[in-house]
Amino acid sequence: MNKAFVKDDAPADEDEEESGAPLPVGTKNYMTPAGHARLQAEFIHLVKVERPEVVSVVSWAAGNGDRSENGDYIYGKKRLREIDRRLRFLTKRLDNVVVVDPGARENTDHVFFGATVTVLDQTGEEFTYSIVGLDEADPGRGRISWISPLARALLKARLGDSVRFQSPGGLRELEIVAIEYVDLD
Repeated sequence: MNKAFVKDDAPADEDEEESGAPLPVGTKNYMTPAGHARLQAEFIHLVKVERPEVVSVVSWAAGNGDRSENGDYIYGKKRLREIDRRLRFLTKRLDNVVVVDPGARENTDHVFFGATVTVLDQTGEEFTYSIVGLDEADPGRGRISWISPLARALLKARLGDSVRFQSPGGLRELEIVAIEYVDLD
């Protein structure tokens, strides 16, 4: 049978982009100090701990002979590709980073990167969001990426302003009731 018609579990393209969202073209990778420290710690851990351990397992497994049925060798090579892909991704993100410390900014009545903003929706329910870098976004914890539709609507708005943005549930309007600049961890 022709291999063109058979699904092969071949390794993914080596230059495939990591699952993280891409940065808008021509922009810097804005990040808080805590987010930057986490990415650097992950990079260092992969380079100094995890990759050397996997390399030693692969070299040991390669010395055992037949590699075609050697699970340690096959899994180790696959894991090395995953680690190398993640390292390339982290290198790209860290090379383009601009660390912005929200705690160093004087409180202002404008919303900028790093702001923690409290808003009221049309029903009077209050929500708090922190505008953070793309790699530190965690909507469940109220941390939204600076490129998200909500953050873009909030950026440069003032205390007391109403902002509109398109959410997955439709057009929403929020009133800004508080703006703080605090260190995020």
